Amino acid sequence: MAKAIKKQVLGRGLAALLQDSKTEESKEESLIYRSQVGTIVELELGLIELNPFQPRTQFNKESIRNLATSIQELGVIQPITVRKTTDTNFQLVSGERRLRATKLIGLKTIPAYIRVANDQESLEMALVENIQRQELDPVEIALSYHRLIDDLKLTQEQVSQRVGKKRSTIANYLRLLKLEPLIQTGMRDGFISMGHGRAIININSHSDQIKIYKEILSKKLSVRATEHLVKDYYKPKDLKKQTSNDLPEFVKDGIPKIADYFGNKINIKMEKNGNGKILIPFHSKGDYLRILKLLKSDS
Repeated sequence: MAKAIKKQVLGRGLAALLQDSKTEESKEESLIYRSQVGTIVELELGLIELNPFQPRTQFNKESIRNLATSIQELGVIQPITVRKTTDTNFQLVSGERRLRATKLIGLKTIPAYIRVANDQESLEMALVENIQRQELDPVEIALSYHRLIDDLKLTQEQVSQRVGKKRSTIANYLRLLKLEPLIQTGMRDGFISMGHGRAIININSHSDQIKIYKEILSKKLSVRATEHLVKDYYKPKDLKKQTSNDLPEFVKDGIPKIADYFGNKINIKMEKNGNGKILIPFHSKGDYLRILKLLKSDS
């Protein structure tokens, strides 16, 4: 029996032997990879591809240069995180700024923490890490929350638990995505703050959102001023204000007498049908009680 087995092995072709060799190499590489998972190794930059799930779309060049200077002096203090994609290649999970800065100063390797992660886990880790580091602009954070909910099928409550933020905070960020795209761009570029955006979002019409956005920029309005502007937007549009010239002569003749009697400037409004109102303002509790006493004395 032993001879028969030996002859069978000897009779196999070169292709089969090469296949055996590849299988053994694959097993060896698999064992090496498994031994690397959970450890920090020096990886060649050429073996690392960028993360397609990266939520950040803009990188501040000055910030990258400053980080590169720091790395040149002190090295990469915190390793990047990668996952294995092929036998020899890795995909970045988090740490793109560090990777870019390392490339900028011409280093060939970077310390990397290797972990096992599928596409969903890679997306979640990239999103959560960036959100927790607070390196994203408000719109990027909103898009990150949206992807966690839309791509990973998480609820707002589950996202809240993942990122350690209140559910109301998640909801406030998500509402920013209802802003007109031009305003979203303005927020990303720093022309307005998230506070401005949260005020504008209360207006449903995108064209009106743009009008208010332009007014914020031209007048350099604060968040508080913007909130007041939005409140005024919802007030019913008053008719043209009535002036004293619109009042009939008998009313105009009586205004000085009434004002003198109450000791306050008064306002009179009249409608086209002849109905009218006399408005007597007061400026304090004492002033009100004084006017009330005058009214009672004539009753």
